Amino acid sequence: MAHSTAAVAGKAHILTDWRPDEESFWQGSGRSIAKRNLWISIPALLLAFSVWMVWSVVVAKLPAIGFAYSTDQLFWLAALPGLSGATLRIFYSFMVPIFGGRLWTTLSTASLLLPAIGIGFAVQNPETPYTVFLILALLCGFGGGNFASSMANISYFFPKKEKGNALALNAGLGNLGVSVMQFLVPIVITTGTFAAVVGDGQVTSDGATLWLQNAGFVWVPFLIVSTIAAWFGMDDIASAKASFAEQSIIFRRFHNWVMCWLYTGTFGSFIGYSAGFPLLMKTQFPEVNALSYAFLGPLVGALSRAATGWVSDRFGGGRVTFWTFTGMIVAVGGVLYFLGIKEQPGAFWGFFACFMALFFLTGVGNASTFQMIPTIMRREVPRLMPQLDEGARLKQAERESAAIVAFTSAIAAYGAFFIPKAYGTSIVLTGGPAAALWAFLIFYVSCVLVTWFFYTRKNAAVPC
Repeated sequence: MAHSTAAVAGKAHILTDWRPDEESFWQGSGRSIAKRNLWISIPALLLAFSVWMVWSVVVAKLPAIGFAYSTDQLFWLAALPGLSGATLRIFYSFMVPIFGGRLWTTLSTASLLLPAIGIGFAVQNPETPYTVFLILALLCGFGGGNFASSMANISYFFPKKEKGNALALNAGLGNLGVSVMQFLVPIVITTGTFAAVVGDGQVTSDGATLWLQNAGFVWVPFLIVSTIAAWFGMDDIASAKASFAEQSIIFRRFHNWVMCWLYTGTFGSFIGYSAGFPLLMKTQFPEVNALSYAFLGPLVGALSRAATGWVSDRFGGGRVTFWTFTGMIVAVGGVLYFLGIKEQPGAFWGFFACFMALFFLTGVGNASTFQMIPTIMRREVPRLMPQLDEGARLKQAERESAAIVAFTSAIAAYGAFFIPKAYGTSIVLTGGPAAALWAFLIFYVSCVLVTWFFYTRKNAAVPC
């Protein structure tokens, strides 16, 4: 694959001269190289989200094929990928500057073959111990970890004027993997077309046949193709290289921790609701075929993230984030109302509509919070490091922004664990999920206040 000689020198796939904020460079060779890396990154991230969240569908089908697990045990399986994925993100946050985006994307994509193949074999044997499923659920967290490194990698490729949109596309279309999975898996598990390859189906309690192993095996060929594409088509940016010690300066940045709180409210909600939505619908509205509708929530959230990055560019990330959390408070209130009258006609559709609003708002907030981070650091670095010249300040702000984007995504990903687990705990202790939803609502109130105080009020510390 031909690369611009102005941008690439030395070893193949290493960009030794990368100046995206320089207009002539960007128009001459930078844009085409950045876009190629972005369009290879997006499907790899989509597959990562698909594997990460696949348990949200698999757990809803395990009881039907003979796995006698309690509701709390099922919510544990839905929640554990979130726990491991969030924890791995903390480490993945710092991998791209150490290993390079090309190598790390290749390795992290290939690692998803382990849980995909493991699930395919485990669900075929009703004697498979619960412990094995716990381990496979934790391994699915590899997919969750990929987001942090993917976002950090893409942030290096684009200039400030296009960074918000590029990150929104990478994240939004990557998030689409949850919806793709929740749409595709219920279809492929009902077909025995590839039984000769994947094995016989499982007879359900109502006499139907499922090929639940397809929930894992379906991703294998796509993961292989994506791994090859990353290795042969992506690049490393030499100037993005940095040790962990150089990146760890973000732990001393106050606004890193503030943005962790806010991004937990947006992305943490998106991924947590995605993980728990199918099982929540199944437990609260058992008469509804939950898997027929579950994919719509993540679809709405992913598309709104990809499509609304421009809103924050125009009106300001802080302002958009403030109103997003305000809307989420109203939407959770609606969910609580309809759960309270769930026995009445039409209650499910009111519940479903409020959740669609929640998913939409999380997508808008995901884009707006990430738009805030580079803006904040470009203001903060000159104040914190006045000894640097203008060029060094810009480079430092870019490096810290990339690390904060990755790290905040790691902390926020714990929502994929806490939200499904909160549902399960609330149901066990109180008989329903309302207590968990009240906790989420109170958290969103805190996010509104934090956003207003630090970023949107008159004389805010860092207006954005």
